[in-house]
This record gives sequence, structure tokens and C-alpha cells, in this order.
Amino acid sequence: MPRKSATASTRASIRAGIGGWTFEPWRGVFYPDGLPHSKELPYASHHLATIEVNGTYYRTQKPATFASWAKESPDNFVFSLKGPRYTTNRRVLAEAGDSILRFIDSGITELGTKLGPLLWQFAPTKKFDEADFGAFLDLLPAKIGGLNLRHAVEPRHPSFCTPEFIELARKKSVAIVFADHATYPAIADVTADFVYARLQKGNDTIPTAYKPKALAEWAERAKVWASGSVPQDIPVIDPKNKPPQKPRDVFVYFIHEGKVRAPAAAMAFQELVSPAGKVGKPRA
Repeated sequence: MPRKSATASTRASIRAGIGGWTFEPWRGVFYPDGLPHSKELPYASHHLATIEVNGTYYRTQKPATFASWAKESPDNFVFSLKGPRYTTNRRVLAEAGDSILRFIDSGITELGTKLGPLLWQFAPTKKFDEADFGAFLDLLPAKIGGLNLRHAVEPRHPSFCTPEFIELARKKSVAIVFADHATYPAIADVTADFVYARLQKGNDTIPTAYKPKALAEWAERAKVWASGSVPQDIPVIDPKNKPPQKPRDVFVYFIHEGKVRAPAAAMAFQELVSPAGKVGKPRA
């Protein structure tokens, strides 16, 4: 059975966001001058629909930390959490069970309905091994407590561009990250009940990181994803096996090298996909 989100809704949502909320160059550009650092998350979460948390990749957070994030953000906000590097940066992924459980049990349930996808990012040198990767996906729990979990994997080696990988992810109902990146593989095959995209070609010399035409094109692709279809102008690895056509939540993150303009990109994108910035709750 496909994994489901922890919150119920009758329609798909499209959410645009950024990576993290602590970045000094955002002060005076995204954050108002003089805004206390302690107010950055409340400010960011009231202007964006989602944030991808990178801190969980580098260190274990405390339950109280997750609880404070939930308290400081609005009701309809969603955090995606990047799984620990110690889990994914290992030779044998089938041995990651204890590491996965430590992360799952670290207090993420304190986020409640604000808990979004869990992102598992792999090194660019990590090659596809069907048996080992399948064993890793088997270790990902479908739920914790009363919360259903959504998992997304981000392979960054071209060996993953194979129908066997697509079939494996679809069988496990795990999303494959679509990366708009200069060197990482772009895999647009839909394998879960949601779509996770990381747009990483932004340019800080452009006020919205992506030019308006490019933003509009990505907004249209997101709408196609949300409707249950697959955009026709981006590459799929296994075109013969199409996913079921049903509404899907879409998470789009603007993450690039300079990232100064990422918040502006996310806000401009959100206006294109949901006028007035209104975002529905994730689907059940």
C-alpha cells in the first residue's frame, strides 16, 4: 500500500520552500534588518509553505527542538527532514537499520502534522546496487506512532538511471527526488503518492533566482504533477510503465550554491501555483 501523509485533505497541494532558515546573507534581503535571529523561523514559515531541514543531516536533534519548531510555525506549514549522513554514507546500505531507527525515534513526531517527507540523500559516488538498495528501502518504516511517513531518496550517481531502480522505488512507494542540477541525474519518474523536486540552477544575479519564464515553466510542471500526470518535457527513465493517475502533493525546494535569492524564488513560485499564497493541507 502507498505510504500516506499524516494529515487529511481532499485535494493535492503544491508547496514551495527553501533549505534551512539560518543564512546570514538573507538578513536585509529576505529577513528585515534588525530581525532577531530567534524570530527567523517564525518569519520564514509565515512567508513560505515548507522548509527542507538540513541540520538533521549533520547532527541529531532533540525532541524539544522539534517541538519548538512546531510551536514557532503556522498550522499549515510543513518541514521536510534530511536523514542523517551516517545513514546514507555507508558502503552497505542494508546495515543502516539501527541508524534509521535512531533518527525516526529522535523526536520527529513532535512536529505532528507539520512533519513532511523524509529525504535520504546519497553521495554522488554511491552507485546503484539493486539488492542493497532494495534492502535499504525495506528498512524505511511506513509510520511512527500515529503518523504515516513519506520517504524520498535522492541518488546522485548516473547508475540509478535504470528501469530497475524506478521499479524498485515504485514497489516500495518511495519518491525519487527530481533534481534540476548541472551534473546530478534528473529522474522525473513518479514512484510515490507525492513528488519531491529540488531546483538547483538558481542564479543570485536574478531577483527570483530563476527567470520569470523558467519559474512559470516549473509552476506548470508542478501543476501537472499535482493533477496526477507527468510533465512531458522532462526526462523519465521508464516511459513504458506509467504511475496511476491520481492527485499528488508536490514539494518544490529552491536550493542552489549562492541561495541568496532562494526565498524570493519560492515565494514567486508559490504565487504562480496558488494565487494569494493559499496552500491546501497535504493529502491523506
